[in-house]
Amino acid sequence: MGAFTVEPQRSRAAIAMADRLSLAGLNAVVALLAFCLPEREAHPALYTRTEQLLDLLAEPDLWPLAYLRWEMALLDEMGFGLDLSACAVSGGNDHLAYVSPRTGRAVSASAAGDWAPRLLPLPPVLLGEGPATDADILTALGTTGHFMEQRLAYALRDRPLPAARGLFMDRLARAARGAASPSSR
Repeated sequence: MGAFTVEPQRSRAAIAMADRLSLAGLNAVVALLAFCLPEREAHPALYTRTEQLLDLLAEPDLWPLAYLRWEMALLDEMGFGLDLSACAVSGGNDHLAYVSPRTGRAVSASAAGDWAPRLLPLPPVLLGEGPATDADILTALGTTGHFMEQRLAYALRDRPLPAARGLFMDRLARAARGAASPSSR
């Protein structure tokens, strides 16, 4: 038959094993990819984004924001991307503050009116604006998580999201609580 010896060109195992948050994040990425990608179906753009994300595992100040961007790209790749370019009601892009849980489109604070309590929060970090505090990233992941559960999981025979994502969210929340002051990312 033959024998092969394989040596990895790049390994992230030592990085992930050194930090509980990094390991939970790595597990969440792998679990979500296994959850939603059909076997042997090529997604070159998502592959590149995933490689870039994993390269940032050793950067704890950058990784949560990079993970949020990756999760948005995953939703986009699967056909459930958010449209945060303009208000779904008014068409303007000033003071966007909410996301419609039904359509995934942004809604401005003034156009939300009585519907505001029923809408999902739109932290500035989802728009690529302002500092990315841990609290903002967690809020944004809650919003993307809604679409992961309600759209993506539903489209995949209504299976529950992998538990690894929830574990990562828990670890990220604990890390945010443990931080003495909010950090800018």
